[in-house]
Amino acid sequence: MLSIDRLDVQILRLLALDARTGVVELSSALGVSRNTVQSRVRRLEDAGLLTGYRLELDLAQAGIGVQAFIALEIEQGRLAAVVDNLAPIAQVLEVYATTGREDLLVRVATPTQADLQELIERVVAIAGVVHSSTRLALTTPLPHRSIPLLEEITRGAGWGRSNPSSTS
Repeated sequence: MLSIDRLDVQILRLLALDARTGVVELSSALGVSRNTVQSRVRRLEDAGLLTGYRLELDLAQAGIGVQAFIALEIEQGRLAAVVDNLAPIAQVLEVYATTGREDLLVRVATPTQADLQELIERVVAIAGVVHSSTRLALTTPLPHRSIPLLEEITRGAGWGRSNPSSTS
């Protein structure tokens, strides 16, 4: 497990706002040397905490306005096979293994509700799926985030050996 401090979190916060921010811009914004930022980013990448720089899309702007969550109950021993059958379906955005009655939570997106119905029929026809329950996503009032959690767990961690030029 990687130990992170407030400087690491501030670097990640700035990258979360704009993943294209360069090392020089980061160092200037944080008041630390370019080498410090570069070594911190490399350490976060090498440790597997920073796993990539992702493009975020507004699917509705691309004409894909319906998003839903399909909760699936799976026959015992069939979880991997069901996931293997979900993976090639382009409308499947994410799959989470969960606890409770349902074993998988599948986030999907389609252009229309009719397309969603066809997708649900395709998903429930997969061998091993016992039961499904679908919920439409109306809006996303709080999109995916992780920086507030990292800020909370590093609240007393300080800035490591680096000191910002201004107090934060």
